[in-house]
Amino acid sequence: MKGPPVFLDYDQAALDAAYDQDVHASNREQIAERALANSKLARSRIGEPRRLAYGPTLVEHLDLYATTRSGAPIFVFVHGGAWRSTGIARYGFAAEPFVNAGAHFAAVQFSGVDQTGGDLRTPVEQLRRAIAWIHANAASFHADPDRIFVGGHSSGAHLASTLTISDWESYGAPSDVLKGALCCSGMYDLAAVRLSKRSEYVHFDDQTVEALSARRHVRAIDVPVVVAVGTLESPEFQRQAREFVTALWDAGKAARSIIARGYNHFELIETLGNPYGIIGEAALTLMQLPAG
Repeated sequence: MKGPPVFLDYDQAALDAAYDQDVHASNREQIAERALANSKLARSRIGEPRRLAYGPTLVEHLDLYATTRSGAPIFVFVHGGAWRSTGIARYGFAAEPFVNAGAHFAAVQFSGVDQTGGDLRTPVEQLRRAIAWIHANAASFHADPDRIFVGGHSSGAHLASTLTISDWESYGAPSDVLKGALCCSGMYDLAAVRLSKRSEYVHFDDQTVEALSARRHVRAIDVPVVVAVGTLESPEFQRQAREFVTALWDAGKAARSIIARGYNHFELIETLGNPYGIIGEAALTLMQLPAG
């Protein structure tokens, strides 16, 4: 029996299910196993990454998969995992197309909310410092500090979207430090998320919801944004993507919408590891790089 509505026409059970990926992607574990195996294969071809510290704590590091081309652009990847701790080694599979196309790929590690007492502001702060560090140190690994792009998946897409609304000058970086963003299967307004069971482990207060909801600050976004979602994702993730890209268009911003037919939440990010895949092609196009 349906309970009283808590958001739109969702009752509590339905809203909780709309923010629970296991409900909508029964092959989650198989895809995770593939990611580990494919990352190992990718590293056998392009080499092991360099681990670089961008901050003072152990968690503040990134894995840099470097191209051999000097002055190359950088794609900074923000992993998902419900804002909880997730290892970055499993995303090596995504690095290969970028390295082969002449770009660096940096997978950033940061604190999960299970280490921050549910505080989302800490990982956002860490990622902002990571971008500033990459800009300041790009020359040390033969990268172009003026061609930094960011992309993220799921909760990582949410975090990537917060980077597009950052005050970069307060971090010692130029206001246009980012040149583009790819947001895949993410959340861009935290109001509904706050009402879901994710509030059991994330502390959502009014200030956090307002400050970290990129959809509410689209006028501050001055970079091209690609917003992607699969048709087999939950209705809430599809709504989040649709309303974010519509808000960007309504504000006159450069935005591209990708609706991937027949892909669920975890299948879609797999295509980042293929230069001709839906997300891989979109990322390389955003960076104006060839597919092969």
